[in-house]
Amino acid sequence: MSVENTGPLKGLRVVEMGQLIAGPFCGQLLGDMGADVIKIEPPGKGDPMRDWGRGDYPLWWEVVARNKRTVSANLRVPEGQALARKLIGTADILIENFRPGTLESWGLDPMELRKTNPGLIVVRVSGYGQTGPYADRAGFGGIGEAMGGWRHIVGDPDRAPSRMGISIGDALAATYGCLGALAALRHRDRTGEGQVVDSSLYEAVLQVMESLIPDYQVMGYIRERSGSVLPGIAPSNVYHCKDGDYLIAANQDTVFGRLCKAMDQPELSQHPDYVNHVQRGRNQKALDALIEAWTKTLTVDEVEAKMIAAGVPAGKIYRAPEMLADPHFKARESIVTLEHPRWGPLPMQNVMPKLSRTPGSVRSIASQKVGEHNEEVWSVELGLSAEDLGDLAKRGVI
Repeated sequence: MSVENTGPLKGLRVVEMGQLIAGPFCGQLLGDMGADVIKIEPPGKGDPMRDWGRGDYPLWWEVVARNKRTVSANLRVPEGQALARKLIGTADILIENFRPGTLESWGLDPMELRKTNPGLIVVRVSGYGQTGPYADRAGFGGIGEAMGGWRHIVGDPDRAPSRMGISIGDALAATYGCLGALAALRHRDRTGEGQVVDSSLYEAVLQVMESLIPDYQVMGYIRERSGSVLPGIAPSNVYHCKDGDYLIAANQDTVFGRLCKAMDQPELSQHPDYVNHVQRGRNQKALDALIEAWTKTLTVDEVEAKMIAAGVPAGKIYRAPEMLADPHFKARESIVTLEHPRWGPLPMQNVMPKLSRTPGSVRSIASQKVGEHNEEVWSVELGLSAEDLGDLAKRGVI
């Protein structure tokens, strides 16, 4: 690929030592914004993400490993640790998502690393954080979602808690890790001093739980699973049409009035049961039934045309086919297509958010083999001889 790097993080080097989801997604975010991301993988199979995916092919790797160079090093042996230490010495940011204490056991304690690289920012993503009584426990995204309060409120009330369908806990912890790294860079700009960014899975989930905790403390109210609605917020639901489902969110008073006119039932907005936000919330089920009785008489496209004309927030339920065909996605370049040696044209989500002066970009596809950039990084950039590289490979260090 030949795409110019115009991102705001151009010139920054990131060393990514994480595996699976949270660490690599944090690296993806930084790489998308222009950072030079070098991922260290164990020799042989590399990051398990290379084999993860839906269906028969591991396509998730193609997204999470874009904009990265990959090298291999066995971090469990002194020679591999020495290589990592040398590379980290050239870095601005180090990302890791191992269990707390693992870096220290490999002789890569962040405090020691910062003695020779004082501006180093270390992003540490873990299940429970680097401190506290649970710090040493193994933690995956689903566990963080449960502890942070997400799982309890997702799903139908008469069933066990559901999961979202994506690894939201990992994604949130990675995003907050990235946010912390950017804040730490601002501090370093002023002082020259690096620091540790401690992002835990459960606290990342907790951050997006709105007023869940004060709701309980002040009112004794515990949020429960409510299916496709938010209790008291009406109308805001998915409604059946002749040929599919459609989402309408008209819970604000004036917007609800516009919805009623679009339904040719303007009097509904003045009905005592629906006249304001509180009353609509109290009579949510009855109101949803009235709206769905109307949507069932129309196709999705017919309902959408009426909602657009009336200025009512609403929309179709998108899947990948609808995304690829939608003119708004195309106009905003929400999806970028990469030329891939195995898959041919390969579409995936583009960089977000969009910056007006220094936009991020997808500049390279994911590496196709473990240690693909060993020579480029270990030899050309860090000075190892070809003989040294061959010896390390022979002994399984890289």
